[in-house]
Amino acid sequence: MATMFRYPVFPHLQDRCDPGLSLSPGRSVMAEPDYLEGDCDELIKPKKLINPVKNSRNHQDLHRELLMNQKRGLAPQNKPELQKVLEKRKREQVLKAQKEEQEAHKKRSDLEIELMKRQQKLEQLELEQQKIEEEQENTPEFVKMKSNLRRTKQETDGEERTT
Repeated sequence: MATMFRYPVFPHLQDRCDPGLSLSPGRSVMAEPDYLEGDCDELIKPKKLINPVKNSRNHQDLHRELLMNQKRGLAPQNKPELQKVLEKRKREQVLKAQKEEQEAHKKRSDLEIELMKRQQKLEQLELEQQKIEEEQENTPEFVKMKSNLRRTKQETDGEERTT
């Protein structure tokens, strides 16, 4: 067997298997496997390793069930388990928040109802005051001065009557 090196590659197999095999200068140093040709019986042929998971009864049953469900059109959801759990928790939190809100509306005492009414009245008064202030800001200058003069006149007239 002629090689690029000074010594032959696999000298003990050279005589038994194909004697015409040799590496040409353009080929790689790695030899092609002889067991693919099948003419050499002395070589140990590799066997496919046994996968213990695939041989287990549980795995076979699960695989059979998945195939049957796929044929029926009942394929499982493609979501991972973590995502399912997170979505379930989120749904439960939303439902819990809604229930708490409903209970809060139901359990209002008389005091809370009165306080809410007063708060609404105060808000309405504030809105009315803001409207009045906006109207006063939008009125012309001479109208404001006229109302101020009337007020001062009424105040002076009131002081003269009391004395």
